[in-house]
Amino acid sequence: MAISNPPLAHHFENLEQQHEANTLGMWMFLATEVLFFGGLFTAYAICRWHFPEDFQAASERLIVWLGAVNTAVLICSSLTMALAIYSARIGNRKTQVGFLAATMILGSVFLGIKVVEYTTDYNEWLIPGVRFDWSKALDHSHGQSVNPQHAELFFVFYFIMTLLHAIHMIVGLGVLLVLLVLSFRGRYGPAYYTPLEVAGLYWHFVDIIWVFLFPLLYLIRH
Repeated sequence: MAISNPPLAHHFENLEQQHEANTLGMWMFLATEVLFFGGLFTAYAICRWHFPEDFQAASERLIVWLGAVNTAVLICSSLTMALAIYSARIGNRKTQVGFLAATMILGSVFLGIKVVEYTTDYNEWLIPGVRFDWSKALDHSHGQSVNPQHAELFFVFYFIMTLLHAIHMIVGLGVLLVLLVLSFRGRYGPAYYTPLEVAGLYWHFVDIIWVFLFPLLYLIRH
């Protein structure tokens, strides 16, 4: 069901101009996010280059299969988000709402898995600065050759980057909840779906960040 009077802000001449401005604004915001995460990736790469064996040993404490499942979950959420936007473009409100709900469910599953991982890290004494003891979380395949400070540094990067990513996910879920309610009320259709498209850009960006985080953090041994 298409809306009869698409909202047009007073400072735009038409919906097309408004759409272009909104999209450009999101791309500019994402550019700042790239710089932000890029700085973290650079710092991580430098430390990993200096301490490759210690970082590898620390990485092997992560649960790879849970990281792989989360990667698949986010890839599927990008698909459902794209399908929600497509449904709005063709005027199918029912599938639009359904795909938005599916995207939120997948995002929630991702966060739930991260909670499981963080709980495991806590129980295994791998929380830097709070509950970290490499002797209790010792990887015996590497013996005592691992420098505990370097291993802790790896987990500093791990928690900073994954927690920041999780915060972005939570923000995205909040935005999707608002869009879900508005979509259910029939606000978006072929004539106006800009908020869905802009939110989709943000959601895809968050997913792409994880696609980089997964191999950088979980797959060092490979």
